[in-house]
Amino acid sequence: MKYLPLLWSNLQRKRLRTWLTLASIVVAFLLFGILQTLRAALTGGADLAGADRLLTMNKVTFIQPLPESYLTRIRGVEGVKSATPYSWFGGVFQDDRNQVFTFAVDPESFLEVYPEYELSDEERSAWINDRAGAIVGAGTAQRFGWKIGDTIPLRSNVYTNKDGTPIWQLNIRGIFSTKSDNVSLFFHHEYLDEARTFGEGTIGMVVLRIDDPNRSVEIANRIDAMFANSSNETKTDNEKAFAQAWANQMGNIGALVTAVASAVFFTLLLVIANTMGQSVRERTNELAVMKTIGFGRGAVTAMVLAESTLLTVLGAAIGLALASLAAVGIGKALASFFPAVGLPPSTFVVGAVLALILGALASALPATQAWQLKIVDALRRT
Repeated sequence: MKYLPLLWSNLQRKRLRTWLTLASIVVAFLLFGILQTLRAALTGGADLAGADRLLTMNKVTFIQPLPESYLTRIRGVEGVKSATPYSWFGGVFQDDRNQVFTFAVDPESFLEVYPEYELSDEERSAWINDRAGAIVGAGTAQRFGWKIGDTIPLRSNVYTNKDGTPIWQLNIRGIFSTKSDNVSLFFHHEYLDEARTFGEGTIGMVVLRIDDPNRSVEIANRIDAMFANSSNETKTDNEKAFAQAWANQMGNIGALVTAVASAVFFTLLLVIANTMGQSVRERTNELAVMKTIGFGRGAVTAMVLAESTLLTVLGAAIGLALASLAAVGIGKALASFFPAVGLPPSTFVVGAVLALILGALASALPATQAWQLKIVDALRRT
């Protein structure tokens, strides 16, 4: 720490160059943080998926429904604790821009399969006993100003109501907030089934909870074998695999983020290395004088490394701080499309490691030159 003023003075020798280099570092780590935020939004469902949950859907495509009778048969499979229907509704509130993630489920079995959706006893009872009842995430409720007891008109972009409109009147009976979801809306599957003009007696998929995650493959194979060679064959997989497959429809997000970040940081490495190389060349005589008055080769070399690392770490800290603020704005903008958006805490750890590595690599050649610098030769050149 006692050399910090000297390091800072060296960085301010060419202020414009230092500030431009710092700005490059800030932008690079800001971009890295935003990419990590988007990656987490697109793949976060897989990370938060329940290890003891399986999904059974039509083998052809997940948009093809299954007969409702499959639900009863799946509930009878040994090792299945509970199973609930899970049908996409395609909710829209008032305007096409107000998309709401809406699913038709069976309330009692849904809460057994998803125990993380915690409701008070009063909310739970009100939802179960109200055929038109619904529960909604706190984010969506706040977005539209909904509160418990409100009746909302929700339009489906999939189904038409038998009254000639695509509108279902739903009563808000509970508001939830979980780590993985605070935007979805769930209502009674029976309410949907009795009013829609097509698809009666079918469900989108079955979500089930098993007693032992280690038996997931065995139970999945047993369920699929039950419906083999039928007109509606099934494919059963764990929830994490389904969420990952959903994200992969938009490409390999992880590989894309890695490729972009690698290109950005490689360019940044060249920028910092050029800055440090020029700085050391300009101070050759000063480094020689420092060695003359008693600074060892190790101390001089360490100061060159520390100078580069200080600049990189400072830029990374500012960049990631700005990325954290940007993630809040991104979360609000994408709230209607992704249940949970935010900068993953691991980004700060990865960013710190990258900053140290970049600082060390960028100053490797200048530090080597400082180590090998001979006092007589340096003073003769000056």
